[in-house]
Amino acid sequence: MSKVLIVDSEKRPLDPIHPAQARQLLWQRKAAVFRRFPFTLILKESHPDSPVQGLRLKIDPGAKYTGIALVKDITGEVVFAAEIKHRGLAIREALTSRRQLRRSRRNRKTRCRQPRFLNRTRPKGWLPPSLQSRIENIKTWVERLRKFTPIAAISQELVRFDMQLMRNPEIQGKEYQQGTLTGYETREYLLEKWNRACAYCGVKDVPMQIEHIHPRAKGGSNSITNLTLSCEKCNRKKGTKDLKEFLQKDPAKQERILGQTKKPLADAASVNTTRFALLETLKATGLPVETGSGGLTKFNRSQQGLTKTHWLDAACVGLSTRELTIKGVKPLLISAMGHGSRQSCRTDRFGFPNRHVSRTKFHFGFQTGDIVQAIVTSGKKVGIYKGRIATRASGSFNISTANGLIQGISHRYCKHIHKQDGYGYVA
Repeated sequence: MSKVLIVDSEKRPLDPIHPAQARQLLWQRKAAVFRRFPFTLILKESHPDSPVQGLRLKIDPGAKYTGIALVKDITGEVVFAAEIKHRGLAIREALTSRRQLRRSRRNRKTRCRQPRFLNRTRPKGWLPPSLQSRIENIKTWVERLRKFTPIAAISQELVRFDMQLMRNPEIQGKEYQQGTLTGYETREYLLEKWNRACAYCGVKDVPMQIEHIHPRAKGGSNSITNLTLSCEKCNRKKGTKDLKEFLQKDPAKQERILGQTKKPLADAASVNTTRFALLETLKATGLPVETGSGGLTKFNRSQQGLTKTHWLDAACVGLSTRELTIKGVKPLLISAMGHGSRQSCRTDRFGFPNRHVSRTKFHFGFQTGDIVQAIVTSGKKVGIYKGRIATRASGSFNISTANGLIQGISHRYCKHIHKQDGYGYVA
């Protein structure tokens, strides 16, 4: 299992401990549960002189998921891991829906008003809400983990693909491009862009080769826009033929491949857009921040024979990576859920209000999104239920459990496990 986080009675972070030691402290009543997610204990005594070994927080930011790992620099032991699922796409869809409803409403009302200028100015460094939410999620968890663990340094994967380096291998010196990292940047970019499949036959789960769309024998370049993925069979069959010559009997596939070469990688673009804003956010913590590229991360992971997951990628970020010790680490799966809606009423698909929304968030001490355990001892729904609740002013709550939705549970049977903080968890 992952190590258990622990703080003393003054809420000073101490070295994470083994789960067996945590159970012993709880059994001896020397500690109590301070927080469920991430699971943290608080000692009943102060330990101001307790020696603490600094940890390195490693972050692998992504468009949909971000991996987090806490690693001991000296031993390479991974003590905690987590994966954050972002809600950028949900935010974008919500903003798009709202924009469409407003536009439709304006068209129906056809009101005339004086033009207003300079009402769309944006501050320096502004990012779309769907991208800003990713930075805020990571910032929240960096601050949260700093409260419970002795973090001394941070490592961030700054770039997934070094675009300038791929276009001009000498931009940072031949030693970098022609050393042990040769080809990792380009190959990782192509694997993502072409969905890890052969561009010509679509086969997957076979060794892929980097192939020139316009062959070098006929003047083709090594530019990333002229490269694709191909299986060995298709690569041999194409040889030195040009794409138009090779696919002259299949113009649709030819057009699709040429269109894909010009298509930017959306996820990589979103990560590249937020990378330096995230770097500045991490530097504002006052901790030393190390940066690395996606090619280096993949090299470190491949050298140690680790599988590709978000939290293992995070553990392999940066030049500080050494031989990792991963024993029974189970990542905490975190989903950004948001903090509810500020709408005064709900609307139908045309934008007309059709039902009221209560302005009171708390009912009987509970809030929608709280994680509770309900032990029902009488009635038709006798049993133990654990999950997130949706509150009602009547006191009859709904509980979303792993086995489905349970409706009509009285607030009298509910007991808090974790209060709503904008995130959902799977331990």
